[in-house]
Amino acid sequence: MMRTRPLKVALLGCGVVGSEVARIMTTHADDLTARIGAPVELAGVAVRRPSKVREGIAPELVTTDATALVKRGDIDVVVEVIGGIEPARTLITTAFEHGASVVSANKALLAQDGAALHAAAEDHDADLYYEAAVAGAIPLIRPLRESLAGDKINRVMGIVNGTTNFILDKMDSTGAGYQEALDEATALGYAEADPTADVEAFDAAAKAAILAGIAFHTRVRLDDVYREGMTEVTAADFASAKEMGCTIKLLAICERAADGGSVTARVHPAMIPLTHPLASVRGAYNAVFVESDAAGQLMFYGPGAGGAPTASAVLGDLVAVCRNRLSGATGPGESAYAALTVSPMGDVVTRYHISLDVADKPGVLAQVATVFAEHGVSIDTVRQQGKDGEASLVVVTHRASDASLTGTVEALRKLDTVRGVASIMRVEGE
Repeated sequence: MMRTRPLKVALLGCGVVGSEVARIMTTHADDLTARIGAPVELAGVAVRRPSKVREGIAPELVTTDATALVKRGDIDVVVEVIGGIEPARTLITTAFEHGASVVSANKALLAQDGAALHAAAEDHDADLYYEAAVAGAIPLIRPLRESLAGDKINRVMGIVNGTTNFILDKMDSTGAGYQEALDEATALGYAEADPTADVEAFDAAAKAAILAGIAFHTRVRLDDVYREGMTEVTAADFASAKEMGCTIKLLAICERAADGGSVTARVHPAMIPLTHPLASVRGAYNAVFVESDAAGQLMFYGPGAGGAPTASAVLGDLVAVCRNRLSGATGPGESAYAALTVSPMGDVVTRYHISLDVADKPGVLAQVATVFAEHGVSIDTVRQQGKDGEASLVVVTHRASDASLTGTVEALRKLDTVRGVASIMRVEGE
C-alpha cells in the first residue's frame, strides 16, 4: 500500500553532486515514489552562497543554517555531499540525534571517523549509507557488505581515482611527461586547480581504508593505509614497463595475509601486466578487482566521479534508506567483528622493479647481486646497458618484503659503483 505522507530529505551541499541529486529527485519523482512506496520531498537545501541561482530548487528551500535544518525533527533522511571533516561530522551526528538517517559521499570523514559515525547511527536506530564515497556510480559498497557477506574476501585491488588514471593513461598512450599529462587533465576538468589530493593519493587512500574495513570486517583508518603518490612516475618508467609487457596504474590494494591473521592496505603506483583486467581501464574510469574464496574473481567497472554518476550512487542509497524507514528497519551497519591486525607496509610482500645508474665497468653486476643476496632478496631478471663509463642496470626481483627491499636499496646506495637509484616500482597483478 502506497503511503501518501512524503519522506522528507534535507540536502547538505548543492555543488556538482548536490545539484544533480536535487535534479534527479525532481525529474524522477514519480519513479522514486513507486520504487520506495512513498513520495520523497526535498525539504531543505543547506548552502554557503544563498544568492546563487539554483535551477529547479525553490528559493524558500535554500538556507545557510545547516544545523537548524538537520535539527528540525521532521527530516527523515539527510544527504551530506559537502565533504571535509567539519562541519560534516557534527552535522551528521546531529542528524542522528534528531531522528534522521544519513546518506553520505564523504570518503575523508568515513576513512577517519567511520567507526564513531556507525556507532552514532546504531545508538539512534538510524542508517548510514555511503555508496558514493568510493567509486562514483560503480556499485561496490553494497556488493561487498551485502552480496558477498557470506563469502571470504581475500583481496581488493583497484583503480579508484579517475584523475590519476587519466594522467597515467595519457603518459602511457602518448609518451607525455607527468606535467604535460596533468596540464591536459586540468584543461579537461578532470584535475582540480590544486590536484594534491588526487596525485599524492590522499583520495585513493581514504577509499582504500573504507574498502578494507568492509572487506575484512576490521576497522581500518586512514592512518593505517600506506600512501605513495604518482608525481615521480616518468616516461622512462613507462618504457621499462612496456619492455616487461606491463603498464603503470595507481592502485589501491587491500589484502588478507596468507595465514588470515592480518590485513594490509596500501596505495601506490605499480607495474601491472597488460593481460590483467585492470590494465585495460582507460581514461578517467575506475575499476575494482575483488578476489574471494567462493565467488572467485570479480571486477566492477565504470565512471568513478562526476556529478551525475556520483548522484546515481547517492540516489540508490536514498531509495534503500527510505525503504528501511518505511519498514521500520535499518540496513547493515559496521561489521568489525574480525578485528584483524593491520600490518605495516614493511610486511608487504611483492615483486619490485629497480632501475640503477651504475659505473660501466667489470664487477658491478656481481657487487649488486651480492647486496641483494645478503638481504635475502632473490633476483628474477637483470638487464644492463651502458657506454662511456656510465650504465643503467634494471633489476626485477622475485617476491620480497618491503622491509627487505628497503634495506637492499640502502646498501646499494653505499656502493661506490652505484651512482644513484633512478626508480623503484612495485609489480602487482601476477
